[in-house]
Amino acid sequence: MNTPPVFIFVGHSNSGKTTFVEKLIPELSHRGLRVATMKHAHHSVSLDTEGKDSWRYKQAGATMSMLVTKSAVQLVADAVDQREPYVLARRFLGEADLVLAEGFSFAQGAKIEVLRRACEKPPRCSLADGVVALVTDCDDVYPELPRFGLDDVSGVADFLIARMRA
Repeated sequence: MNTPPVFIFVGHSNSGKTTFVEKLIPELSHRGLRVATMKHAHHSVSLDTEGKDSWRYKQAGATMSMLVTKSAVQLVADAVDQREPYVLARRFLGEADLVLAEGFSFAQGAKIEVLRRACEKPPRCSLADGVVALVTDCDDVYPELPRFGLDDVSGVADFLIARMRA
């Protein structure tokens, strides 16, 4: 199974990461790409419902449990030592053409930082952390990098597609 390219969107809380990725998905999909997403949560989230069959299978020791309905598939899998976006993409998202990951500030990989002047904070990640572009309204941060306006989903889509082809 192929590993799709992974682009990690980083930024401080309330910088607009989710909103931007949400707008980027239909732009990329309209261009014929199958887009998968993943989000890093810093807090515990219940992925399965206690007492339901899939939950019971996991409690019994299954490393993965999949719930399949007419319209969706939900997979709950152990990932204790496999939280890097590229590892997760290779393991679970091979059907996608690309993966948009949100968060994962400390993971290796190409990062696009969403940085708003209104947040009044410095960049979350540095060039050494893998930042390759900015979605921002700040002119003075990392001037050597490609930068896109806070609503420039088309420009970011062009950038991602060019990187995929390089």
